[in-house]
Amino acid sequence: MSEINVTPFVDVMLVLLIVFMVTAPLLTVGIPVDLPKVKSSALTDQKDPIEITVNLKGEVYISESKVDIDNLITRINAITQQNLNARIYIRGDRIVAYGRVMEIMSLINSAGYIKVALITQNSQ
Repeated sequence: MSEINVTPFVDVMLVLLIVFMVTAPLLTVGIPVDLPKVKSSALTDQKDPIEITVNLKGEVYISESKVDIDNLITRINAITQQNLNARIYIRGDRIVAYGRVMEIMSLINSAGYIKVALITQNSQ
């Protein structure tokens, strides 16, 4: 026989492909965030979202007032009146450490808030 039988090779590759397709979504680990939609529509919620800003030094601000990270959740609870469905947007300086932003996001998530999103600037 002068030809190579590729049927077993194709069978094995198809099985591997199916295995990787099934397991790939399970390997992604992330924080659930509610990203803002690109298409603008009428807002059903009349309240503005809470904006938390992390500046270059790692200092945390709610709107324009500086807040200590130990008091962050109590301030958010007071603003939202403990509404866990309130929208919270986090803005981080481009140079600030990724871990600092994730620390704040994790703190907000562990308090029970589920609609947390990161704000980025559109590059055009």
